[in-house]
Amino acid sequence: MVHPKNETVPSNQSCGNVDTSVNPFITLVYSLVFLVGLLLNGFIMKFYCCQAQQQASSSLMVYLKNLTAADFLLCLSLPLRIIHYNSSSPMVQLLHCTVGASAFFLNMYTSIIFMGYIAANRYRKIVHPSGTHIPQTVRTARIISVITWVILLAPTITFISFFISSKQPLTTNYCVDSFSSSVSLLYKILHTFSAIIVLLVFISLVFFYYSISRRVLQAQQRQLASSGSEKLVKSRRNMLVLVSIFCVCFVPYHLVRLPFTFLWTSCSVSAVLYNLQEVAAMVSVFNVCLDPVVYFFLCKTFRARVRKASRRTNIQQANEESESSREQLDITTSTPVLQGSDL
Repeated sequence: MVHPKNETVPSNQSCGNVDTSVNPFITLVYSLVFLVGLLLNGFIMKFYCCQAQQQASSSLMVYLKNLTAADFLLCLSLPLRIIHYNSSSPMVQLLHCTVGASAFFLNMYTSIIFMGYIAANRYRKIVHPSGTHIPQTVRTARIISVITWVILLAPTITFISFFISSKQPLTTNYCVDSFSSSVSLLYKILHTFSAIIVLLVFISLVFFYYSISRRVLQAQQRQLASSGSEKLVKSRRNMLVLVSIFCVCFVPYHLVRLPFTFLWTSCSVSAVLYNLQEVAAMVSVFNVCLDPVVYFFLCKTFRARVRKASRRTNIQQANEESESSREQLDITTSTPVLQGSDL
């Protein structure tokens, strides 16, 4: 960024121009994430929504499907983000700052919350397995999922409406430069609450992992049956995968995003924070490629079908190779052997 001499500026003025030298690299990263994420999440959605198993068999399945839907929608929002980095059109910037950015954040926080639901579901299943808890029923999981989407959609639509109605000119591709005072205030409030949500989910994930680890240790000390102990170890591994993805993708982004939200008008630090949050945002979208790993580990049916499909493919390849070898052998044996009189 190139900054003027003053340290702070009004919310509707720019600190300077955004450095676009890294845009080709950003475009490449987002394009790769878009293709891989769309392929993986599209495969999962097709597998469970377009085939025989359309009804969720457990609350975990409901949360996993919603997580996949959020990741799939996040993938669909990436093309507009990619175009934004390669275009100076005011219309493109307006779409990015309203629909594109809002869809990006909506699906990010939906993924975060559903990761928390999945972790809580596994915690209750492992640490408190006795009885069927109401929050673990399929009906309750569906109601919770609908309420979650509605609660997150409401502020998203409100922000878009405020931004459009403010009629601030888009002088740069730096969205916050075009915020009016009311939009800026709403922006800070929303990101503060978002950071609180992320913090609560993070604390919950750490607590769930710690509780499951203690449960595994207790089972090993009591020398329970190997099968039961093995299941607990797998559950701890699954929870570790969930916590690791969350920490890698979302924690760095919010460590940068919250300071940027309140300090972007300070020209002495906004350039550094902007560049850091752009890097952290690129890292955060990798969750659309990593969440299918969670799906694979937590869903037995999906894992069994993938392995079955893999075995079927291997068998078909083996049969094709065997058939090819047989044909080559037939050709060799059917070729006439030249006798001495034929030379």
